[in-house]
Amino acid sequence: MNRIWLSVFGAGALEVLWVSGLRHSSNVLEWTGTALFILLSFIILIKATQTLPVGTVYAVFAGLGTCGTVIVEMLVFGEPFKWSKVLLIAVLLAGVIGLKLVSGDSEEQAAGTEVAK
Repeated sequence: MNRIWLSVFGAGALEVLWVSGLRHSSNVLEWTGTALFILLSFIILIKATQTLPVGTVYAVFAGLGTCGTVIVEMLVFGEPFKWSKVLLIAVLLAGVIGLKLVSGDSEEQAAGTEVAK
């Protein structure tokens, strides 16, 4: 199960790359890389949802992508730093972590019924 969550985190990291690519691509090679990152991130995400709850996986994916994109834009591309952004990212991460924690019981039950089949 942990390996599947690692793949969700990987898909989130790829999302950061393709979202940045959508904003900063300027030639065919960069646009091709962006398209490949989109395709790969969604393939990984779809595979993860075959085992884990779809809502939780998507919330984690979107939360990590959003947080990562904001951080990368500030650190790499010179987007202005604002404490309000940092606070809102922390609230978003708290929500994603909370979703993961409350969905843990249903994941274990789903895994148990899957084994029983």
